Amino acid sequence: MDTSIKKVLHFPIIKIILGISICFLLFIGVQNFISKPFFYSIIQNKGIADPFIHCISLLVLLFGYYFLFRFYDKREISELSLKYIGKEMFGGFALGFLTISLSIVILYFLGYYKYLGITTDHYSFRLFGLLMVAALIEDLFVRGIIVRVCENWLGTNPTLIIGALFELDHLFNPNVSAFSVFFILIWGFTTSMLFIYTKRIWLPFFFHLGWNFAQPFYGSNLTGLNNMGSIIQSKWDGPELLTGGAVGIEESIFTGIFLLLIGVILYVFAKKEGKIIKKKW
Repeated sequence: MDTSIKKVLHFPIIKIILGISICFLLFIGVQNFISKPFFYSIIQNKGIADPFIHCISLLVLLFGYYFLFRFYDKREISELSLKYIGKEMFGGFALGFLTISLSIVILYFLGYYKYLGITTDHYSFRLFGLLMVAALIEDLFVRGIIVRVCENWLGTNPTLIIGALFELDHLFNPNVSAFSVFFILIWGFTTSMLFIYTKRIWLPFFFHLGWNFAQPFYGSNLTGLNNMGSIIQSKWDGPELLTGGAVGIEESIFTGIFLLLIGVILYVFAKKEGKIIKKKW
């Protein structure tokens, strides 16, 4: 390959654009032209068919990413290494779930959250499958591609700003407010640190799943969406700053503090362990 073409293809911004575009087009193509037509033709109930489609979509995203960057970078794809998958899967999910749970406990004792009952009749596992795919797309593209490439190019500190800014697309979600900007930036910072500390996609991905599962589990809206169902039937009554209002518990000041604390602690650990990359300009 011509040296000038190779330099262009491996320029970080071009690599980010190509990486996201190819993986996303592969995902859309397989889902719309293969998995959906196939499963909808053999399973009439979409509630049963969709979880299979979501599983195929997850595999397409992961394998597409793996083989693309194996060819592109000529390297081992360490960010998808399964060496610590057990710890990062259970630890990440538990940490995400616990972060939301701590806010719920505080609101309960303040009298702003009331437990009414528990049932799975109002929760759709089909929707959870959709959340899994959405979480993987976000974590694979933002953390796996944008944060990884930018950190190697610019260093860790500028990358944390970039990783946080790329989460601002959540401002297009329903019911967001001016305060949502701060919570979204904290989310981007902390999830970027989850990746930077481990250099693998699994901890931020499973943290994301635990975070997303916990909110409808407790009867909260999820990122402004009120149609995600619930497992615990509850009543919310209190200041929006504390409860998160229509956005959901993830925009509670308590949740924001806990989330920021996780990111800061990880940054301190990463700095002590020499995982913060500094670039000389």
